[in-house]
Amino acid sequence: MIRLRSIDTPPMADFAASPLEKHRFSPPAFAALDLGTNNCRLLVGAPAGDGFRVIDSFSRIVRLGEGLQSSGVLSTTAMDRAMAALHGCAQRLARRPVRAVRAIATEACRRATNGPEFLARVRKETGLPIDVISTREEAELALESCAPLLCNGGRRALLFDIGGGSTELAWVRMPERGGAQAPELIGYISLPIGVVTLAERFGHAGDDADGFQAMVDDVAERLTPFEAVHSISREIRHGGVSLLGTSGTVTTLAGIALDLPRYTRAAVDGTTLTLNDAQAALQRLRELGTAGLASHPCIGPDRADFVLPGCAIFAAIQATWPAQHLVVADRGLREGMLLRMMRAERGYRPRGR
Repeated sequence: MIRLRSIDTPPMADFAASPLEKHRFSPPAFAALDLGTNNCRLLVGAPAGDGFRVIDSFSRIVRLGEGLQSSGVLSTTAMDRAMAALHGCAQRLARRPVRAVRAIATEACRRATNGPEFLARVRKETGLPIDVISTREEAELALESCAPLLCNGGRRALLFDIGGGSTELAWVRMPERGGAQAPELIGYISLPIGVVTLAERFGHAGDDADGFQAMVDDVAERLTPFEAVHSISREIRHGGVSLLGTSGTVTTLAGIALDLPRYTRAAVDGTTLTLNDAQAALQRLRELGTAGLASHPCIGPDRADFVLPGCAIFAAIQATWPAQHLVVADRGLREGMLLRMMRAERGYRPRGR
């Protein structure tokens, strides 16, 4: 179990245990953990300029929401997989002093009837202060992390995050060029569908043309109420609207479009794809087949089953709101949490300075 404490005056031995800590008064580190329907991710960073420097990161596919669509509960096997990853995260945090930890769970734990019991077990066994966040906070955290990529002077932005168990969409008012205000969330929706839920509902039927279109149609129908309220397609026709995606689906599309020999975050985060480039990459992914997806260096066997369901969600979003360009973000909830914690602690100074 981890023991969290302030790093105000840490023992020198703690720093000696971490090769990344060079001296007694290194900037404080912060940790953010995101337990999703499909992945468990940890990010540790220290303030640097307006952002942060990554000290440590961890990501593992745990499939916590496996079978949840039909059973309504988290299975024992899925919980054990997640617990193993969470114990690994706790051990990483125990090896380095951190100023604060924020640990969240999302759709799988929101939906499962045994979600509260599972999270109580997590807290007891690991000491991780993990809590379920609302769908609105999920959208806000995604916006917080991606806001620096929306600096093109447009009037509006539509941000989407395709997750394992849900898909969040945020309709955003952009500040005037040169203004000091942050982008403003003026509408959001959380759809109870993601790559895991679609994969379980459609299975390999989604691999052929008819099955894939059925997935697209299912998602598109769920987008209609959000469009009716905000008239986003009309705003797109008038211009000045950015479309920004943050998820494994859009980063995979970018990797394919850029012909990367292996996935590289630096090459993908912040890149802009044209509508034609994104559609061409999607078609290439559909043509690879199950074996081709599993062997592709930007995908791999652990993610192969979820690529086409994610592409179907993206295709529905793009068909509903056909913006000519897509900004791709390899960042999300963890980065948003880190930025929030660092802003809250901005006045912090270690004693002795």
